Amino acid sequence: MSVYLDHAATTPLRAEAREAWLQTSTSLGNASSIHTAGQSARRLLEDARERLAATLGCEPIEIVFTSGGTESVNLAVTGLYRARRDGRGALVLPGGEHHATLDTVAWLTAHEEAEVVDVPISADARIDLDAWDRALRGPGVAAATLLAANNEIGTIQPLEQAARIAADAGVPLHVDAVGAFGHMPLSFGMLRGDARGSAGLVALSVSAHKVAGPVGVGALVVSRHAALAPLLHGGAAQRGLRAGTQDVAGAVAFATAAELALEEMAQEARRLATLRDRLQAGLAAAIPDLVISAAGADRLAGHLHVLLPGAQGDSLLLLLDAAGVAVSTGSACQAGVPEPSHVLLAMGVEQSAASGALRLTLGRTSIDTDVDVVLAALPAAYERARRAGLSSRAVR
Repeated sequence: MSVYLDHAATTPLRAEAREAWLQTSTSLGNASSIHTAGQSARRLLEDARERLAATLGCEPIEIVFTSGGTESVNLAVTGLYRARRDGRGALVLPGGEHHATLDTVAWLTAHEEAEVVDVPISADARIDLDAWDRALRGPGVAAATLLAANNEIGTIQPLEQAARIAADAGVPLHVDAVGAFGHMPLSFGMLRGDARGSAGLVALSVSAHKVAGPVGVGALVVSRHAALAPLLHGGAAQRGLRAGTQDVAGAVAFATAAELALEEMAQEARRLATLRDRLQAGLAAAIPDLVISAAGADRLAGHLHVLLPGAQGDSLLLLLDAAGVAVSTGSACQAGVPEPSHVLLAMGVEQSAASGALRLTLGRTSIDTDVDVVLAALPAAYERARRAGLSSRAVR
């Protein structure tokens, strides 16, 4: 693969995080054991917790290490709902959320009688704050959830306003920051809710592999005052919120990757925005029918989402793959499912147009020549895919 433009799915592991993992993994001991080896592992774990907390603007005790972003989202949404469902059975859910959230909410509606209060998003994938306010002030709301930045389109949500509205309404809010952490300014402390930490932003999900750390490591920031029911049982580790032996090496590698991502973030955002804008302009010039999703919105610097009329996104993906270019048609969690993106449908995009979507996401390994390769490969792939689509319609 000569060009990798699917960093929103996962970013290649950086050397510093790999080295941190290798060095730490050779240590002996379970961090919950009281002997010398166990306490040595405990020191490494708690140091990693402090370092990660510093990058997130929270207290170390508020960091709960998990197996990744999906578990963090599940723990937050289900845990907040179960902690408050007595007399409150509704979850506020904007359109276009990640499937880790959507599928969790669907399970709760099917098995625990949760109700859903929908909040619309605009044609740019941005939440309607007035509708958000009305939804949060409705009867029986247990909790709310919101993406920090849309994982398909890249649109950055108005987090400060959304969190403030949740705090004023007395509703605990979970923010899914899995795709945003390390790529945009984000501080749990600055967005935190009321003084008691029981309303407004009380939980925030992140994942290591989105910041060039290892796959299989994540974290959930949980306000020390928040009411959250655990999903796993079997010990009192991590405030009783997440039982199980903790992954010390993974935590150290995550903290290392997060520190470096934040150190580089401002400069990297400028570099990626320049590459993204050149790619966007070049494709628009080469493909007059091209539609740029949320072109005027505040987006993550490395995100470019396009619609190519008359072509199928999966056909374009395969043609580009054959040319040595890796992109996606949307969330990696839905890979292989041939249906239009729920995000695009929530944005009001027609189903026929949504089927021709591509997500091109740049990251720390992206360079100028990658843009050159895509500018040469995508117009040719589009022409082939469009002709194939026209031919198949003629046959029918």
